[in-house]
Amino acid sequence: MAEARRRVIVTGEGPILVYGPVDVEMPDGTRVHSDRVVTALCACGRSRHRPFCDTSHRRRVRDDEGKEHGP
Repeated sequence: MAEARRRVIVTGEGPILVYGPVDVEMPDGTRVHSDRVVTALCACGRSRHRPFCDTSHRRRVRDDEGKEHGP
């Protein structure tokens, strides 16, 4: 039985989006699995939850009081 093709979208300023369940092989050979409908994989290297995106690629803006706000 052939595996179904997965749709993968490489975004310009964010994560790589993979549609459907996916197994990701890490550099050390371990595998992580996601059953989500859409899995966002980190493409910038900033995520604390690699290989998954945690939106760390988004710029943070500080107001006059030093509080951070998203875009």
